[in-house]
Amino acid sequence: MAQLATIIEAILYLKAQPLTIAEIAECAGCDRAAAEDGLLELMDDYARRETALEIAETPTGYSLQLREAYHDLVQKLLPADLGVGTLRTLAAIALKGPIAQTQLVELRGSNAYQHVQELVQFGFVRKRRQSDGRSYWLQVTDKFHQYFELNQLPQEFLPKKPASS
Repeated sequence: MAQLATIIEAILYLKAQPLTIAEIAECAGCDRAAAEDGLLELMDDYARRETALEIAETPTGYSLQLREAYHDLVQKLLPADLGVGTLRTLAAIALKGPIAQTQLVELRGSNAYQHVQELVQFGFVRKRRQSDGRSYWLQVTDKFHQYFELNQLPQEFLPKKPASS
């Protein structure tokens, strides 16, 4: 595999979300045509190998992801055992996010503190201290979007995606 294709593979792995050709080119430091060629080479390489991963074209770009044949294995090995209250708190964060933790507690009650701790441990929510230092901003992560397969929903049903840091 050529060096640019390898760089694109690393970019897709590290970003863990679909990227457009323009975004890939910007991250790789090359022009669009070179990014397209590198991506095609990478896609061809993955298509030839019998691997659990694939480069897939989604409505929002290209991503490195687990082949669909292995999704049951993910559920078996990495189940997110979230209670109803925690799921409701997660839904509130996804729909209102970024949201201040104090505002979330007003919406969901004091159990939200425990829910947030659990959601951060699972990697579904990110906490950032507010500039005044009194509370945290909460927002869903890329893992949330991938785990719940939101890329397969129509865009108007999707919660706001977190800004990359």
